[in-house]
Amino acid sequence: MNRIEQAYELVERAQADGAVGLLEEGGNAGEADCWVELATWFLGGQIVARDLARSRECFRRAGEAGHQRARSIYVALLANGTGGPSDWQGALTMLTGLAATDKDAAEELAVLGRMAIDGAGEPAALASPEQLSDAPEVSLFRQLFTKEECSYLIARSVPRFRPSVIVDPASGELRPHPVRTSDNSFFPWIDETPAIHALNRRIAAASGTDVHAGEPLQVLRYRPGQEYRPHHDALPHTDNQRILTMLVYLNDQYEGGETLFLSTGLKVKGRIGDALLFRNADVDGKPDPLAQHAGLPVTAGEKLLASRWIHEKRFGPL
Repeated sequence: MNRIEQAYELVERAQADGAVGLLEEGGNAGEADCWVELATWFLGGQIVARDLARSRECFRRAGEAGHQRARSIYVALLANGTGGPSDWQGALTMLTGLAATDKDAAEELAVLGRMAIDGAGEPAALASPEQLSDAPEVSLFRQLFTKEECSYLIARSVPRFRPSVIVDPASGELRPHPVRTSDNSFFPWIDETPAIHALNRRIAAASGTDVHAGEPLQVLRYRPGQEYRPHHDALPHTDNQRILTMLVYLNDQYEGGETLFLSTGLKVKGRIGDALLFRNADVDGKPDPLAQHAGLPVTAGEKLLASRWIHEKRFGPL
């Protein structure tokens, strides 16, 4: 029986502190998997109390012990400031080291090298938006992302695509999403690598919001017949409302699939890299009924779209 199995036996006997100590012992003995296991415990907060700083440190230790995936996660947390201060330059230095032996890291570093960003990952400049509607408030940013950035996001999303599902409130089981009949892929904080974080910073700058107010970036794929039926992005009862939505069109080789605002009939179909920003709630955080929208069915080809829901306050881990 290895240390991780022993640790779970201790957890079953309500000896979580002993389990943590055992995994730390294994990590200090050079067993990288022990650090990774402990990192996931502190990240999830189910076996032990959630502690993002300790999780980040455990991923760092696992990476130093040779665990490639842990090293990539630590770079992401370092770049996006989860579990501790953001260190953009430190993240890039580590990514450069990874690029010598890791094809994905090398590709990401190349994409970052062609981004117009400053020393902290912030966009150097932004084009002014086109106002498409005042009520609901809708605007369009032409080519917020470059074609290369869109292709990069698509390539990173393809292995992650899963059918859109929800949790059935009665059974607790996953079932097909009744409103969104797409496939989706998302990039939580452990996968919000420097390139993804830089794109999120651009979304934040364009929307005039804090980068940490956004939910994880999603990429949606709609094939012929798939759609996102009429819905509101704002939440009915919350103290941290989804006030804005940003959609970035990653391709344009499809037919149908327009974004429709039902109250006005406004239809939008952006070109590659265009970004649609719209407000979901009023100044008091109440859902705006005029912001009801739909992703119309795709009739030919495949539609790929990046999406980020933006809250009024910080969302997610600190």
